[in-house]
Amino acid sequence: MCTLEKRGSLFLLTLTGDDQHRLNPALIAALLSALSQIRSQATPGSVLITAAHGRFFSNGFDLPWAQAAGSPSEARDRVLRMVESYKPVIAALLSLPMPTVAAVAGHASAAGFVLAISHDYVLMKSGRPVLYMAEVDLGLTLPDYFTATLRSKITSSAAAAALRDVVLSGAKVKAAEAVKMGIVDSAHDSTEGVLEAALHLGEELGGRKWKGEVYGEIRKSLYPEMCGVLGLTHRDIISKL
Repeated sequence: MCTLEKRGSLFLLTLTGDDQHRLNPALIAALLSALSQIRSQATPGSVLITAAHGRFFSNGFDLPWAQAAGSPSEARDRVLRMVESYKPVIAALLSLPMPTVAAVAGHASAAGFVLAISHDYVLMKSGRPVLYMAEVDLGLTLPDYFTATLRSKITSSAAAAALRDVVLSGAKVKAAEAVKMGIVDSAHDSTEGVLEAALHLGEELGGRKWKGEVYGEIRKSLYPEMCGVLGLTHRDIISKL
């Protein structure tokens, strides 16, 4: 499902196993557990880097698992259960007391796209991998916290057009275009290059030794719509005068 490795002040969270890393109840629970562990071990200078093995960063919710329920009503209930149980994962990332970096070396679709852009920084492999909001093609509406995340994170001068293309046309966005849209921070030629760049960025950020609690609260203050939908509150902290 996922592994967690600590490299000095860096936490490396890696999605493993199934090549598509579909977000079913087991993987969602594993991610939430890992993020809870990371939070409990956070110190000044900690940084989270999230990566994945294989062709996919994550192919979104596990719809085949939902469809295997049998009846349409049972399948719908399974989808709704995944939507609700995934919400705390995004809330945990938004409130994590450290910088976060997504190393996207494979396709990131739907809920997997949301997972990637819920990090502070997104680094992506050039070439075949795409970012893709599949809901319009699948006939599914967006959960409110997906919409809030997309609006909060895609904020370039071309944001309106980018959101339209990503959400309403199901555009499959490659790394170079994603950089132009302001969705991705940088593009890299190989899987190894993405991870190496993410680790380098993590070391730079960790070297600042920021107080994690303050960092997390400042992050939350930047995204009031996300916080409102996710049920997060902002606290004022004064650690130094």
